[in-house]
Amino acid sequence: MSSIVLTAFTPLEQQKRLQNPVFKGEINPQGRLGFRGEIAIKFAPSIADEARPPEIVAQQVITGAEPGQDKINFLTCYLLSFGYLEALVDVLGGSLDAAGKYFMFCNNIDLSKRYSINYRSIHFYILPIEEATVYNEILELLYLERNDLKKLDTAGKVNRIMDSALKFEAKFPESSFEECLATMGPVRNPGANRPV
Repeated sequence: MSSIVLTAFTPLEQQKRLQNPVFKGEINPQGRLGFRGEIAIKFAPSIADEARPPEIVAQQVITGAEPGQDKINFLTCYLLSFGYLEALVDVLGGSLDAAGKYFMFCNNIDLSKRYSINYRSIHFYILPIEEATVYNEILELLYLERNDLKKLDTAGKVNRIMDSALKFEAKFPESSFEECLATMGPVRNPGANRPV
């Protein structure tokens, strides 16, 4: 079994950024590692050593990395605001690869638009999301049939999604980080309208 310390997830693991894992472990016989859960982007200030939930997280993360490499090859997640991409890239540092596939589903961009942006020499697909889940959206984007994945365990599903994502070649309209930032909508309050 591959150890997470042999992959690009090592810094995230050491910094306790890999949170609420639905899955974390080996996803194929070659030792590829996968993770489903959340990535803490900005930690809340600690008060009297009390662990507090992060202020900003990448949610519904599905990601994978090859053993013995220092790059994350594939990542998809939900961002409450497109503007969080800057902080996410800061957190991931040098672990993103120019040849990697990164799909960011953002709550506050135009629901009718999809973009390709090149940010800090890394290519990102920027897609809207409102009520759906990243899992369902990425399956639809990659033309993966849910019924085909039902017979797989979580590791197998992450591996199949990653394999398909790495072959993804569709072209979206090109934009820039600054243009997307200027046109994004307000950041929704996730606590609004919840019963007390």
